[in-house]
Amino acid sequence: NKWRSPTGEAMFSRAPGVATRSAGTAHNARHKITVADIRWADMILVMEDKHEQRLRADFRQEVAYKALHVLDIPDDYQFMEDELIDLLREKCEPLIFGQA
Repeated sequence: NKWRSPTGEAMFSRAPGVATRSAGTAHNARHKITVADIRWADMILVMEDKHEQRLRADFRQEVAYKALHVLDIPDDYQFMEDELIDLLREKCEPLIFGQA
């Protein structure tokens, strides 16, 4: 929860009708995901398969009926890096705004 998620949160936080929250699955994440975060969310977007696996293992019941999408964005980017912004737009906008 250092660069990718906070970038996504910053990008979509001002979109009309969208509320965002960034959290990580690692034990050392700046904000580690909680049951409250999962219950709050209508949709959960994760960057990698391992994040989905951690959520399903640690929060099985809480994520069972949530829309959970893996974006397949590797941890190769810095905060608000142009290429990361482009990837997030490409992968998230159809999910968030229903253009899928």
